[in-house]
Amino acid sequence: MNEKDFALRVAQLRDKKGVSARDMSLSMGQNPGYINNIESGKSLPSMTGFFYICEYLGITPEEFFESSTADPTRLNNIIDDLKLLSDTQLDIIAALVKDLAKNK
Repeated sequence: MNEKDFALRVAQLRDKKGVSARDMSLSMGQNPGYINNIESGKSLPSMTGFFYICEYLGITPEEFFESSTADPTRLNNIIDDLKLLSDTQLDIIAALVKDLAKNK
């Protein structure tokens, strides 16, 4: 992931969370333009700043870099719910997901 991709990923995940760059910056205890500067490519966060961004977004650093997953928080919630299902229910869900992916 290059700097441009990093900036786009921050914006994508922030948008999914439904907050403005300014509100995210302030919620993280930063100046109002902090996230905007990252998203515009003007700056990169420190490692600590990156961890705070992930914490704010409710994701792990690994999930941040898994750019093929647009909404890792929702996916994790679904996985948590799947863990509560019986084997029969999981078989039904697996067949449904396979069919949906095939028809994509």
